[in-house]
Order: sequence, then C-alpha cells, then structure tokens
Amino acid sequence: MRIAIIDMGTNTFNLLIVETKENNQYKTIFKDKAGVKLGKGGINKKVITPEAFERGINAIDNHLNTISSYNVNKIIATATSGVRSTENGKEFVDTIESKFGLNVQVITGDEEAELIYRGVKQAVKFNKENILILDIGGGSNEFIIANSNGLTWKHSFNLGMARLLDMFQPSDPITLDEIKNVENYIDSELTILYDAVNKYQPTKLIGCSGTFDSFRAMIVEKNGGIPEGIKRVNAYPIDLDDYEKLHIKLIKSTIKERENMEGLEPVRIEMIVLASIFVNFIIKKFKLKSLIQSSFAIKEGMVDKILNS
Repeated sequence: MRIAIIDMGTNTFNLLIVETKENNQYKTIFKDKAGVKLGKGGINKKVITPEAFERGINAIDNHLNTISSYNVNKIIATATSGVRSTENGKEFVDTIESKFGLNVQVITGDEEAELIYRGVKQAVKFNKENILILDIGGGSNEFIIANSNGLTWKHSFNLGMARLLDMFQPSDPITLDEIKNVENYIDSELTILYDAVNKYQPTKLIGCSGTFDSFRAMIVEKNGGIPEGIKRVNAYPIDLDDYEKLHIKLIKSTIKERENMEGLEPVRIEMIVLASIFVNFIIKKFKLKSLIQSSFAIKEGMVDKILNS
C-alpha cells in the first residue's frame, strides 16, 4: 500500500510518500516541500492573510498533482499551529476540502508533540538516558523528553519563529539589545519546561524539522561535505563548536548575506537568526552536552502511527 502524508506546517507544507512493507516497515518513495509562510503578516493577529491563504492552497494543489502520479492508496493531511490558532483556519480547511476533496486533520499541540516523538525515534536510537527533543516551527515549538522506555513529558509552546519574527521585527543585522530582548521573552515563556528539565535532567538535544535540517546542511557545506552514504543517514551529530561558529555567523549576518549562504533554504532566510538564538539559548540554559539533527519528524511519525495503531 502507498500512503501520502501532507504535513501542513506554518512555514512549509511537506509531502512524504511511502510504500508499506511487511512487519509494519515502510520505504520512502518521494519527499518534497513547499514554502508557504502561512503565518506571515497575520499569525499574531490570529489570521491567515489572503496572500498566505493563496500560497497554502497552491501548495496543496501542487502536492496533490505530484501524488496523482504515484498510485497512492491513502492521503492523510495534518495541519498544525498556523491553522489551529487562527480565526479563519476552519475556512482554510473547508476550502481545501471543497476544492480538492481532501480531509485535513487539525491536530493539537500535544498530538503534534507525540507525532514528532514517533518520527524521531525511528531516526535516533534511545537509551535509558533522558533526551530533550525540540521541533522548531513557524507557529509553535514542541519540546519532548523521552528515553528507551518511551515518551516521558511533552509540551507545545506558541513560540514559533513566524510569531517571534512578527513580534520583534529585528534589525538587519539584529542588534545585541534585540537578541537580549528575544532571550528574555523566551525565558519568560518556558517555566513549564524548566520544571520538567529540572526533574528529568536531559543532557542531549535532538533537533528536528527545517531549522535543524538547515543547520546540518550549512555545517556540512562549510566542512567540505560528507560522503554520499552518510548524507542519507537520518540522524546527524552536530558538533557544538561547529554550531556555535554558525550561530555567531548568523547573528552577524544581513538578509542579503544569508541569501548567499550554502545550505540555507530560501524560506528560512528571515527566520533562521531567531531560530538560532532560540537553540543557542536552550543549549546554554540547560548546559547540554551534545546535539543531534533528526531528519524525521511529524510526517514520519504519522506513518508510524498508521502502521502501529
């Protein structure tokens, strides 16, 4: 059986097509993504703007055209913070259903966190040590604490990069005072996380989705690339010294400079500085000792849920 997953994130609409095999295994047939910036201009007003609305509809149209050539048996579409937190999110979902006949599941933050965990555990081998997982989105950021026994704690925070970009509208390049303001705001919003980290004491961070994919790609490019076989590995250890050098480069950069940075997707050029400030803050705050990028997240988690439910 072939299954297509459309993950409707706030920044990108991701497509994954898989073919199921025996013993609840699957093979990836096709992957693609479309930058939509669904939250641009309206996320903190709780609205999808007409321009973003149109970008989202066009992305669904393109993904469905792709799916039509792969003999897919089932299509599952999920929508996250960029839809669930907006007043016209239902109108957006209804438009997709009426135009394309596609049912969209608007998932909660808790459901999103669980799917992220289900995805990450396919890419990263867990042991008894508690590990902190972070998925940075446009509308929300999910934190999960897990180990080899399963998911221990999870929470979704409305601290996505589209929200922070709209809220702070940083200078180009961002100033030290603006960085401090962003960090103070992040600090004020994460009390629940601090309690959980204090309780479970994770020392390792696993980062997934677009921000961490970009970190991996940019560091790999700077280091001269890696062998093709390793490129296909779904989890990649990011050296913290390499990350710190990248972080310093990003916070000093202008938008124009970022447009020419190898490995950085165009859809992330505006938001990557705030995303790096967020990640750097978390690493320093919790004195984390290692960082791993996971190429698997929500959409792979949804496949796991389908096969194992």
